[in-house]
Amino acid sequence: MSQSKYLSGDKVGIEEFLSRFDVFLFDCDGVLWSGDHIFDKVPETLEYLRSLDKQLVFVTNNSTKSRADYKKKFDKLGIPAKVEEVFGSSYSAAVYIARILKLPAPKNKVFVLGETGIEQELDSEGVPYIGGTDPAYRRDIEPEDFDNIANGKLLDPDVGVVLSGLDFHSNYLKTAIAFQYLQRGAVYLATNIDSTLPMAKTLFPGAGSSGAGLAKAIGRDPLSLGKPSQAMMDAVEGKFQFDRSRTCMVGDRMNTDIQFGIDGKLGGTLAVLTGVSKKEEFLEEGVKTVPLAYVDTLGDLLG
Repeated sequence: MSQSKYLSGDKVGIEEFLSRFDVFLFDCDGVLWSGDHIFDKVPETLEYLRSLDKQLVFVTNNSTKSRADYKKKFDKLGIPAKVEEVFGSSYSAAVYIARILKLPAPKNKVFVLGETGIEQELDSEGVPYIGGTDPAYRRDIEPEDFDNIANGKLLDPDVGVVLSGLDFHSNYLKTAIAFQYLQRGAVYLATNIDSTLPMAKTLFPGAGSSGAGLAKAIGRDPLSLGKPSQAMMDAVEGKFQFDRSRTCMVGDRMNTDIQFGIDGKLGGTLAVLTGVSKKEEFLEEGVKTVPLAYVDTLGDLLG
C-alpha cells in the first residue's frame, strides 16, 4: 500500500497536488467547520482554489439540513458558496426516490425518520411523505398504540418507502411504525449511516446510530444514499458532469469521505485532520483505506 503524502508546509508539493485536479468534492462537518466554529483560513482557501479555476462541490452526509439550509450556514460563516454547489444526503435520497426508484403514485409516499432537511428535499422533488417533524409522531408510545399499529389504524397504505436519517427526536413509536412498513414490503433507504456526527468540537451519535434500532429489528441494513455509497457518487457525477480522474475528494473521515473517493475511482483523495479520523488510522501498515495525501487543516493548502 502506497504511503499517504503529508502536504502541510510543503509549498511545492501542494502546488503539484492541486495541479492534478479540476474538481474538488468537499465534506463540510469536520473539514470546513465543527458546529458553528469555522476552521482557520477556510474562506481564503476556497477562494484560492476558485482563483485557480477549480470547480467546488460540497458533498455532505448531514441529512438534517437542506441545500437551502446549508447556503444559510455558508453565508453565516462567511464562506462563499452557491446553493447549486451543495449536494447533501437528503437531496441525494430525494433524487434517488423521485428519479431512479420511481414508484407508481400513490404508493410512492415516504415515511421519514429524520428532520426538516429531508422534508425540504423531498418537497423539492415532489415526493409525498409523512412522519418526520410531524408532532403526532414525536411522543411516547401509549398502550393502545400497539393494537392500532398492528391492525393498521396508525399506518398509511400508500407508504412505499421508509427513509431513515439523523433524527434528533428518535422514539419507540416511530421505530415501531417504520418496522411495520418494512415488514409490509416498503423499500428501506437511509440518507447516510454515519456512526457519529462532529459538532461543537466533539462527536455526537450520527444517523447510523439513531437508526440502528430499526436496522436491528428488521435484520438488515438500508440502502444508503450518502457517502461512501456509490449511488451518491453516480448522482453527484450525473449532476455536475466531471472527469473522475481529475477530481479529488476532501474529507475528515476514512470510512465515508476517503472510501467514497477511492470506491468512486477518483483521481485522488485528501484527508484533513480537523475532524473524526486521526493520521494513525491510515499510516499503520496493512490499512486499506489510505488517502493520497493529507494536511493538518484545510487552510494549509494556502502554502
